[in-house]
Amino acid sequence: MDSADIAVLILRAWIGGVMFAHGFNHGRNLKGTASYFESKGFSRSDLLAPASTYGEIAIGIGLVLGLLTPVAAAGLITTMTVAYGSVHRFAGFFVFKRPDEGWEYVATLAVAALVLATLGPGRISLDAVIGLDLRSWTGFLIALAGVAAGVAQLALLWRKPSAPTVE
Repeated sequence: MDSADIAVLILRAWIGGVMFAHGFNHGRNLKGTASYFESKGFSRSDLLAPASTYGEIAIGIGLVLGLLTPVAAAGLITTMTVAYGSVHRFAGFFVFKRPDEGWEYVATLAVAALVLATLGPGRISLDAVIGLDLRSWTGFLIALAGVAAGVAQLALLWRKPSAPTVE
């Protein structure tokens, strides 16, 4: 074990913890999450709310444990691609822009996930314990598939909501 293994563990634990907490928060009020998704232009928000909730929890657990790390990273990239495409890109770069916040945060999480998938989870991971080594180009390509999955979700289930009418 070296400093790179510690650094990757810290990054995995932080990003995984963020995703777990985000999913857990969604799960506290699935109806509210579905309503939010619907307000942002998603169809089938009744299915997306639990899928998003349990997906984000699974992504978080996978990253924290270093289990199927590129797959968990691809899931995070999918989630951030959808968040970017449906909400954050319209607010510009900075997160302090209101009401929807800019895209700097979602891009940062996606890039960190891509780096984790490419570097691998390090020696302090379940992937290392079971001998699963998908880092380098394989991990990179698996993670990039997350972008395609996010674009597909947007194409199938999202339409930009129309502006409210003023009477």
